[in-house]
Amino acid sequence: MNLETIKDAKQLNGLALAYMGDAVLEIYVRHHLLKKGMTKPNDLHKQSSRYVSAKSQANMLFDLEEQGFFTEEEKAVLRRGRNAKSGTVPKNTDVQTYRYSTAFEAVIGYLFLENKEARLDELIKKALEKRDSREEVK
Repeated sequence: MNLETIKDAKQLNGLALAYMGDAVLEIYVRHHLLKKGMTKPNDLHKQSSRYVSAKSQANMLFDLEEQGFFTEEEKAVLRRGRNAKSGTVPKNTDVQTYRYSTAFEAVIGYLFLENKEARLDELIKKALEKRDSREEVK
C-alpha cells in the first residue's frame, strides 16, 4: 500500500495509534481467515470476532511479551497505548483487558504508520499463530 507518510507518527497519542492499529489488524485477520478456506459471511464474522476481541488481543499481547518479542521502542508505544484514557467504558470486558488490547492495537498502528512492514508482518503472524494454537488446545 502506498500511502503518504504521516508526519510525526511517533508523536501521535496512544488512542490515535490504536485507531489505526484496529483497522490494520482487521485486514490481517480477514486475510488469515480467507487463507484458511473460510468463505461463508456468518462464519467469517464469528471467527474474526474471536481474533479482534479485547480479550483475545490482550492474550496475544501477553504471549508476545512472555517471549520477549517487543523492542524497547515498541514497549514505549505499548505503555502509551495502555495508559491512554479513552473516556469510554468497554461493553464486553473489564477496563484492564481493554487497556491491554488498546496497547496491542497501538503498537500495530505505530508499526504501520512508521512503514515498518516486515516487523508488522512478523508481529501479526506470531500473534495469529499463538491465537490459533490456543484454539487447537481447547
